[in-house]
Amino acid sequence: MHIQSSPFHLTYCTNIHAADGWEGVYANLRRYAPALKARFSPSAPFGVGLRLSAREARELLEGDRLRELRAFLDREGLYVAIINGFPYGPFHGTPVKAKVYAPDWRDDARVDYTLDLIRILQALVPKGLDGGVSTTPLSYKAWVGDDDRAAWETMTRNVVRVAEALVRLRRQDGPFIHLDIEPEPDCVLENTEESLAFFEQWLFPVGAPLLADALGVSADEARRHLQDHITLCFDCCHFAVEYEDPAAALERLRAAGIRIGRVQLSSALHVQFPADAREAAAVAARLRPFADTTYLHQVVEQQMAGLRRYSDLDVALENKGATSPAEWRIHFHVPLFTREYDAFESTQDYVRSVLGLAVQSPFTTHLEIETYTWDVLPPGLKMDLAESIAREYEWVLQTIAAVS
Repeated sequence: MHIQSSPFHLTYCTNIHAADGWEGVYANLRRYAPALKARFSPSAPFGVGLRLSAREARELLEGDRLRELRAFLDREGLYVAIINGFPYGPFHGTPVKAKVYAPDWRDDARVDYTLDLIRILQALVPKGLDGGVSTTPLSYKAWVGDDDRAAWETMTRNVVRVAEALVRLRRQDGPFIHLDIEPEPDCVLENTEESLAFFEQWLFPVGAPLLADALGVSADEARRHLQDHITLCFDCCHFAVEYEDPAAALERLRAAGIRIGRVQLSSALHVQFPADAREAAAVAARLRPFADTTYLHQVVEQQMAGLRRYSDLDVALENKGATSPAEWRIHFHVPLFTREYDAFESTQDYVRSVLGLAVQSPFTTHLEIETYTWDVLPPGLKMDLAESIAREYEWVLQTIAAVS
């Protein structure tokens, strides 16, 4: 099956590739993207989800690099409509952990980085197609409390600054671009409830008047602009870890006027702990190789008493009771195409459900494959990178065909 058979713009996120600077990013694009296009979209344009750090974005904006990139994309039949603007700094080969959320939306550096990405995207997105820049879930929960009004006001004001730039760009006959906020476990926006609270308690009532003043429009028109340009990135791994029913979550967001800028196709690790203490200890031992030192792997545990959250997999393992049965969902982006990993399962069925919902009632233009953990998978689960990306595409395309 080819991508042109899909009703969506299907891409993969280049955060899978380690790079240090724009030249490294560009080398990866030249190495991987044309071959993938030849395999999956030989007679139609092939989309790439570009990931750029703040440094790489600044470097791309220097000299003729952006023009050179656009010429390469056009020559090869490639296009960029979405950019991953979540990690500000390096993302491979160094401990990332909670640093991935910094600078957060209290900081002007996050705004400046996002505006750089918008400048890049406006030069790349094909005419007539919407574009999106994904971003952090505002901040990390350990850094900002619910009662920190000053922090929430600053984050709202900074998001509105980006919304204003996007509205002005569209008014000037530029492309329609949206900012895709990505809820994630253990962050200030980690689920549907908290996402709704931000929009309904901060962005719409506080942000709309700010945007109205900046643009010289009514509050109602400003709210409509915010609904257009500030959207959510629905990451299947993150929502599955939160035990969210996808149909219910998407309906609640739709009813509140919150749109989905993109869906990130990603699976979480799913583990069932038995009641027997010896068997449970054996399961925990098999999990330890997944507790790498590079990324946060938040854990949400489901027991009879409800949900319990852990900031990382090693923390969860240290606090695991020896005899209590439990279900764990772990923020570890395991490959889409395999359901079992060393006796564990994945939330592959969750991704399948989201794809089914998107086919039945399209709620987004963009689907982005986002498995970035190949180099930190335990030994025995790693595989050739080019072939692994291809297998991700094959599984997604086959699943779309099956649910259509």
